[in-house]
This record gives sequence, structure tokens and C-alpha cells, in this order.
Amino acid sequence: MSVYDKLKALNISLTPATPAAGAYTPFVRTGNLLFLAGHIAKKNGKPWVGQLGVNVSVVEGKEAARAVAVDLMATLYAAVGDLNHIKRIVKLMVLVNSAPTFTEQHLVANGASELFGEVFGANAAHARSAFGVAQIPLGSCVEIELIAEV
Repeated sequence: MSVYDKLKALNISLTPATPAAGAYTPFVRTGNLLFLAGHIAKKNGKPWVGQLGVNVSVVEGKEAARAVAVDLMATLYAAVGDLNHIKRIVKLMVLVNSAPTFTEQHLVANGASELFGEVFGANAAHARSAFGVAQIPLGSCVEIELIAEV
């Protein structure tokens, strides 16, 4: 089953990739590796604002990470033109806007990791870091960057 069949089965439509919001590019390819800039969580087209352990639950954080994964796939598509050309999701770095006592960043990150697994199958088995941070641009609750092999 192609990546697009899996996206359709999950009722996911990719929107155009978000353009860079500063002095950077949304992706850089070097050799067979594709590095995607950090993407923040959005809800209804606006930053998904909040802090885990204060006013965002783990379930909501996981949904936010899943939403970021969808946006990352749109950028992957913009970079390669066909998601079936992605050989592997290599690494995710997940930043979670967290209260000082919040310790479940790994559970939030699962929202993205699990979606990549559903879409890319065994090729989505990736390394991952999940960090709690004091703040993310625009107050977003989650930001994720990705490295993929093409």
C-alpha cells in the first residue's frame, strides 16, 4: 500500500507546506539526508498555544504532535515531490512547552512517532529526543524537527 493510500485511509489531506517564517529554509537536502526545520503545532491554522502540565493535557499534547507530523509530511512532499521516495524517517527532535514539573514529554512525542509509523510502516522506525522547554515560538505547545533519508 502506498503512502498516499495510507494517508487516505487515515483521512489525512496534506495542505501546502508552511513557508519559512524567518531567516531559514523549511528544508535542506545534503546527500541522501533531508533536514526539516522545526514545525510548531497549529490548531485551526493558528499556533496551538499552551503549556503541558499547566493548561494542555497529555492527550491534547499528543494530538498537537500528531498535527505537527502532518505538517512535516507536507514539507517532505514539497522537498521530494513524492512521499513514496522517503526511505526512512531517521530522527525526530520534539520540543514540548512544559511546566518545570512536567515529565511526560515522551508521551506527547508519541503522537508524531505513532503517525509516522502508521504512514511509513517499518521505514518510520526512528531515533528520537523529547525535551521539556520553557517556551516555544509564538507560545506553541509543541515543536518538532525531522531528519529523513531519501
